[in-house]
Amino acid sequence: MVRIGVIGSGKWGENHLKDFFRISSCHLIGLADIDERKSELAAKHGIKFFKNYQDMLPQVDAVTVVTPTTTHYEIAKNCLLQGKHVFVEKPLCFDHQQAEELVNLAKEKKVVLSVVYLFRFNPLMNRAKELLLEIGEIHYIHGRYIHSTVPPRKDSGVVFNLAIHLIDYLNVLLKEDPQQIYAKNSHLISKQHEDSSFITIDYGNFSAHLEASCCHPQKKRDMWIIGSKEKIYLDFLDQVIERHPLTIDEEKTERKETFRDPEVGKNQPLQEELKYFAHLCNKKNMGEDVSFNISAENILTTKMCMLAIQSARNNKIYRIE
Repeated sequence: MVRIGVIGSGKWGENHLKDFFRISSCHLIGLADIDERKSELAAKHGIKFFKNYQDMLPQVDAVTVVTPTTTHYEIAKNCLLQGKHVFVEKPLCFDHQQAEELVNLAKEKKVVLSVVYLFRFNPLMNRAKELLLEIGEIHYIHGRYIHSTVPPRKDSGVVFNLAIHLIDYLNVLLKEDPQQIYAKNSHLISKQHEDSSFITIDYGNFSAHLEASCCHPQKKRDMWIIGSKEKIYLDFLDQVIERHPLTIDEEKTERKETFRDPEVGKNQPLQEELKYFAHLCNKKNMGEDVSFNISAENILTTKMCMLAIQSARNNKIYRIE
């Protein structure tokens, strides 16, 4: 059974603690945080507390890194160098070259490196992949990750905090490679980081238009995928897919009955992702080859987020190479 430690105990760190106790394939050893007051949280859960995460590493096989993004690279690198499996809250880091370095280091050390992208473990993912084979040629995609958060995060804007989920989802869902990216950002309540972003990604024969905002009156995490035979609507909050079949010719558009897809179940994406991370770690510890590593696509996702921010800053379209 894999021994796990949690590094960082903010809101999401506490979520990791709660979910690990629900997973039978792992043993939660301790919590590391520079704030000594968090020792009370560790005591509440009956685990050890470490002020320095490096003191915890000899006692664990794997860690989850739930600290400010600016610290991810250094902490993840130190843990990988000591042969630990690492699970990092998104984004992996702000620089795609650092992301690539961490991915290569994990391969060299033959350990698991994964990043928290909850949409991947939403039950809509697999069903949407199946439906892409039925909806015909994709014409365009529109996705939203919007809500109201005051004050906004201090370490990053909505591109790396919210839009990154939509970008990663498309990188996993679509077989087409993104070719170009263009973005416009808004600073309504934050001067330091963007609080709204509008991103267009060119896939050659179609484009995706993404909206991310932390100062929107509505709370939406959804996506429309418009095909030549059918439109599908993905609601990531309610975990529902709506199907809108249609037939289009030059003379008329025939709309068929809209219905909810019955094949989609419900789950807790974070718990499912942590469970899968523990599963991969256990397989690795038993000497099995783990060919699927969630982190591999993070280089592209991180790069696209970087280019979106540069595009908005410079009012320029960037090629994705």
